Amino acid sequence: MSLWGCSACEWLFPNCSLFLSLFLTGAAQFAVQSQNLVADNVSVVEGETAIISCRVKNNDDSVIQLLNPNRQTIYFKDVRPLKDARFQLVNFSENELRVALSNVSLSDEGRYVCQLYTDPPQEAYADITVLIPPGNPIIESREDIVSEGNETEITCTSIGSKPAATIRWMKGDKELPGRSKVEVTYDRMYTVTSWLKLTVAREDDGVPVVCIVDHPAVKDFQAQKYLEVLYKPEVKIVVEFPVGLTREGENLELTCQIKGKPEPQQVNWVKVDDDVPSHAVITGPDLFIENLNKSYNGTYRCVASNSVGESYDDYILYVYDALTTTLKPTTTTTTTTISATTSPPDIIQDAAPSTEAAAHDSRAGAEAQRSVDHAVIGGVVAVVVFAMLCLLIVLGRYFARHKGTYFTHEAKGADDAADADTAIINAEGGHNNSDEKKEYYI
Repeated sequence: MSLWGCSACEWLFPNCSLFLSLFLTGAAQFAVQSQNLVADNVSVVEGETAIISCRVKNNDDSVIQLLNPNRQTIYFKDVRPLKDARFQLVNFSENELRVALSNVSLSDEGRYVCQLYTDPPQEAYADITVLIPPGNPIIESREDIVSEGNETEITCTSIGSKPAATIRWMKGDKELPGRSKVEVTYDRMYTVTSWLKLTVAREDDGVPVVCIVDHPAVKDFQAQKYLEVLYKPEVKIVVEFPVGLTREGENLELTCQIKGKPEPQQVNWVKVDDDVPSHAVITGPDLFIENLNKSYNGTYRCVASNSVGESYDDYILYVYDALTTTLKPTTTTTTTTISATTSPPDIIQDAAPSTEAAAHDSRAGAEAQRSVDHAVIGGVVAVVVFAMLCLLIVLGRYFARHKGTYFTHEAKGADDAADADTAIINAEGGHNNSDEKKEYYI
């Protein structure tokens, strides 16, 4: 502004400098608001195409140009001064300059400038971020095979990504916490390593452990490893024969079902605190005893072992009396009697690991038999009580019908008689002589 202008301003406004400052600032803000130059940030995966857009509202024929991070002009209006064929014009109008950058590399990352030639010039910025996906995750374990109850460590590594990846762990459908470490390489890449520690159980055998890599450049990026767990045998004794109570003279057949990893190679049958009967037949996991008697009572144990450990299951044998059948002389009903007077032998149990199942007991059917006997006795008592009640009712009705006081004609006038003979003589229609028939009531 000229000197005259300043003098005039000072003559009109005492604080001229403040007025000029406010005026120029307001004009500049009005110009910027009226132009509305806008640019958006861009994230693009390495090797793909980035789109840079410079947009203007209410353009007054001002020139739009695009500059690279080094302030070199890429496009001036619709002309490309920069000799880089990867930049291609997508759209040019008075309100937009849109440019595509193909085959993006890490060197293309930076701040691009949209510039509008106004007074003063306006600028808007578009930051291009180049995403570099990680390589295939590498998953490794400290041991390939783990015994149950032991701890193992699994490692997952994600190499050469930008930005740094995030690693998560899943075992089956459950997420587990891991410990991660991030390292920056010389070329501004990131390597992430994660460790997972866990104690395995037999249920984990064959379960996948999954390393999941989260990164904005990739989806569903993961690696997995199946756990291989060794565990000691699981032992279960199954009664093949008989079904129900074990009685004298019958046969007993037991089968030992075994599951373990590795497969158990050794299976033994023993009798706790005694010897197995000499005529018992043992074929691998099967035990067969014929013609049972009470001397065979006791606890029979199936023992299986592998390289991890040893397990067993017990079966308590109690032999009942044989079934007897008798015929009543007056009926054709067959009565079956069960004698269980012999008490079961005392069984001395060895100390067993807490993981073992409770022993099977052949006495399990005895309570059912006792409950049947009690039911029969109760039924008989009920019938007897009912019969007695019926008899009492009949007798009561009989005595009720025959209850009463009987008078005869000869007894009339007995009130004034001194004795029975006089009463008879005085009664109406009495007898005139003692030879006539007399009637007494006792």
